[in-house]
Amino acid sequence: MRPIAIEQNNAAGTLSYWQGRDHQSEADRDGVSLAAYVHALYGFLRQAGARKVLMIGGGGGTLATMLAKAGVSVTMVDINPASFAIAKAYFHLPQEVDCHIADGAQFLARHRRRYDAIVLDAFDDDKIPRTFWREAFFRLAKRRLRPGGVFLVNITVQDDDDDTPDRFCALMQSAWRDVRLLDTDGYVDRNAVALAGAVKTLRRPGLLRRPKRRARQIAAELKGLQFRALRGTWS
Repeated sequence: MRPIAIEQNNAAGTLSYWQGRDHQSEADRDGVSLAAYVHALYGFLRQAGARKVLMIGGGGGTLATMLAKAGVSVTMVDINPASFAIAKAYFHLPQEVDCHIADGAQFLARHRRRYDAIVLDAFDDDKIPRTFWREAFFRLAKRRLRPGGVFLVNITVQDDDDDTPDRFCALMQSAWRDVRLLDTDGYVDRNAVALAGAVKTLRRPGLLRRPKRRARQIAAELKGLQFRALRGTWS
């Protein structure tokens, strides 16, 4: 397992969770995320009216913390048991979040519960694990959604030449008719959010839960995000 480090910046009032070179989570002292993409996911889930959410992955659990404090029922699945311990000890993950140490795809196969939303935020060396790059996974995820449910994915993007989000969305189209991509061209090492399911009417999200630090910066980053057309064709 790659070394884990928790970095507390008292002057800035921030807390960061690192695993190797991967920055898993960053939050203020109340566990509110300082990452714009987390606030984008939160905004979409609140717009969709999701009351029961399954999260696959999620690092320090900042999104789960924000949702639980808003009264949303959250189930969180992570293959790394250290993530739950860190989320509870440092990032204020509430006890009512239902935590499972498991592979996300296997969890969906074993449990037949249905959710208003499923969020995929899982990485291995900054890449979405191959187990989630399968049409069978998307069909399974769709079966675990209630009518009107949404499926959201955090995707890391190296630069404008990185076709990862477009290829992933193309695979998502094997299960869902409506697939959208929120992205920002012109930036390196950025995060994009893919959406599927009942997402046609969702609007670009704004800042709904203000952190104690960097609120203006995060709001500006959210304003810079745009829905864009998918590029390329893959078989």
